[in-house]
Amino acid sequence: MNKAEKIIEILKKDYPEAHCELNHDTPFQLLIATVLSAQTTDRSVNKVTSTLFKQFPDLDSFLKLSQEQIEEKIKKIGLYRNKSKSIYNLCRHLEENFNGQVPKTMDELVKLPGVGRKTASVVLAVAYNIPAFPVDTHVFRITKRIGIAKSNTPDKVSDEVMQKLPRDMWIDAHHILIFHGRQTCLAKNPKCDNCSITKHCNYYKLNNN
Repeated sequence: MNKAEKIIEILKKDYPEAHCELNHDTPFQLLIATVLSAQTTDRSVNKVTSTLFKQFPDLDSFLKLSQEQIEEKIKKIGLYRNKSKSIYNLCRHLEENFNGQVPKTMDELVKLPGVGRKTASVVLAVAYNIPAFPVDTHVFRITKRIGIAKSNTPDKVSDEVMQKLPRDMWIDAHHILIFHGRQTCLAKNPKCDNCSITKHCNYYKLNNN
């Protein structure tokens, strides 16, 4: 078992309930929520989508909205203008190119407006249980702090970690690292005294000698 596997196995005991915290009922809702979540907390997204998805639960209902109407519905979220444009366009792309269905491959997902590899990976992993390793700010920070990734972009970090973990660990590892980032390995003032993986962590060794 390599370092990355050991770390995930330890953290799995700390966060047995780790899961996606974006509220959704369908792959389409997850796709919209994930687009909305860029540079925004899941909590903020859930506040908006709790009303949004009741009024507009599916693609057909979203297609009736203008870009300006989408803006109005999501304006409490950061970057709402860019996100409303992406959502407006991706809905039409789904209708015109994918029969209204959220695709199940990376290549197809990243063709959707506003959908990068991270968003596509979340949809694959969470909606379809297809092995993928999305890298958000928490995962990016922690994998580099621990020392299981060295790259300087989220996509390259994803590639590095996927090479070190078996495919059947990718999805759980993603969720576990996010929970660890939110609860223990904070961006500022990480709670190293409460951390179960300090003996494996480069950041801890550098800062506690």
